Amino acid sequence: MFTGIIKALGAVERIQPQGGDFRFSIRTEGLRWRDYDVGESISVNGVCLTAVELRDDGFETDVSSETLGVTAMRELTVGSRVNLEPALTLRDRLGGHLVSGHVDCVGTVLERKEVARSAHLRIGLPAQYLRYIVKKGSVCVDGVSLTINDVFADSFNVNIIPHTAEATIAGGYKAGSSVNIEVDLIARYLEGLLERGADDRPSADAAKGISRDFLRAHGYA
Repeated sequence: MFTGIIKALGAVERIQPQGGDFRFSIRTEGLRWRDYDVGESISVNGVCLTAVELRDDGFETDVSSETLGVTAMRELTVGSRVNLEPALTLRDRLGGHLVSGHVDCVGTVLERKEVARSAHLRIGLPAQYLRYIVKKGSVCVDGVSLTINDVFADSFNVNIIPHTAEATIAGGYKAGSSVNIEVDLIARYLEGLLERGADDRPSADAAKGISRDFLRAHGYA
């Protein structure tokens, strides 16, 4: 699990074919990578990957052709900058929101506007994922936890403050940029509960099933 709070910026140093998959070498000086262990999970632009080798200045990770096919990692080249976050520990602050590192879809930056010291981004995404996007809810964009400002028929707006622009790759977004999108986990689970209904536990609430009225009455909607 991750929080969506980026700990370091890195750059792709090397991409090597590995029998149909690829090994990415990521270089960064933002963290003491020797303090971590081989096999640990690291979020790279919001994609949960496994460290297979650790160095003082970064790490190496294997990326499957499946991952490249369903995420924006397929557009990374040598020199591309990436957002990095090691896995959450029970001692860490949950400064963003719970993020799994399992990308739901690839979105596209449709528009960027500079407003005062911030940047307003309008991001489009496939229609089937818009039901998880709600105003003032959370969304993970390339591994960054962001608050949704507005929702439209085909897109949503987020605000990038100066600190986020400097500490992540969001500062370089422009119209046409592809981004990894992970929707809010809670929205996913609520949808699953509504679709399946309650289980067979012998309780009054379970017998009624879980409905929108039930969730609304208990403060979840």
